[in-house]
Amino acid sequence: MKKELPAWVDYGLLPLINLLLAFLISGLVVLLVGESPVRAAYYLVSGAFTIGGGIGFTLFYATSFIFTGLSVAVAIHCGLFNIGSEGQAYIGGLGVALACLALDGIMPWYVTMVVATAGAAAFGAGWAFIPAWLQARRGSHIVITTIMFNFIAASIMVWLLVDYLKPAASMAPETRTFLEGGQLPKLDWLLELFGFKVAGAPLNVSFFIALACCFLVWLLIWRTRFGYELRTMGTNPTAAVYAGIPEARTVIIAMLISGALAGLMALNPIMGDQHRLNLDFVAGAGFVGIAVALMGRNHPVGIIFAAILFGVLYQGGAEVAFNMPNISRDMIVVIQGLVILFAGALEHMFRPALTRYFLARRMAAAHVAGG
Repeated sequence: MKKELPAWVDYGLLPLINLLLAFLISGLVVLLVGESPVRAAYYLVSGAFTIGGGIGFTLFYATSFIFTGLSVAVAIHCGLFNIGSEGQAYIGGLGVALACLALDGIMPWYVTMVVATAGAAAFGAGWAFIPAWLQARRGSHIVITTIMFNFIAASIMVWLLVDYLKPAASMAPETRTFLEGGQLPKLDWLLELFGFKVAGAPLNVSFFIALACCFLVWLLIWRTRFGYELRTMGTNPTAAVYAGIPEARTVIIAMLISGALAGLMALNPIMGDQHRLNLDFVAGAGFVGIAVALMGRNHPVGIIFAAILFGVLYQGGAEVAFNMPNISRDMIVVIQGLVILFAGALEHMFRPALTRYFLARRMAAAHVAGG
């Protein structure tokens, strides 16, 4: 049924309809608390792009969501639902922190960044390996194992920070602040070239790394033999095995790539903003990546736009909550949840009607052409 829709409808019109419906219902929620939806929309957009360097914060959030969205998308193309990006990003942060703690005093940031990037990818991939192996070799469901590994990752991080990584005189469960060699440069100069006042926004060089990963994932999925095997396995595992594609190897490699992408997310908050490893730095980005991948149709270009949308919801939502006291931060989470609901769980709600409409149009055109 999905292939019966034109590409511009499947990748453009359908997500737009779902998004508009989500915002329409969000507007009704705003009305119920006695506030103006138009005023809320104004603060949402202005807060995300203009007020106080909003665009810098929007793109900062979007950077994390691009990494986790790509992580989920790669797994989905192989027919796997990786809900463990949160934990994989958590463990990836350990790889970033160890590189920065070791090199920040003796190497410039660009050398440390290379080592930290490799560490983040390796640690994230390593954390995804066990669920991947269990799925490929023992038939354990990837959804269950990756969910459980999220909790294990959080517990491991608490143990390491409290007992080993925090400075001896500190009570806070976090590492020391990285020196200049462990800090990614900000991109305020780039935004100011386009006339934006960023006011110390945390947007940093990892934004370019995220865009580079989008390009590399596009090459991998649609321009390599392994990408073809990956998509074949995700579309029809039986046919893939019959064609000689090694199922276990494909599943494990796909999950390793997925975990590596999730691990790279840690570069943005740890090395690019906070300059230390602390608890909860992922802040739910792994779960938001699921919605980003679904809304972006598991395509890198769509993921970029979906990640920016959720960056708008995060940054603009904070501005709405600040300027409209009746709309609490919890209500902003409700609005974000509605977008996730219609972009994810109810993504196919309008698909049958649109399919029937365009199928009828094609049949009518064929009838006219046939005379």
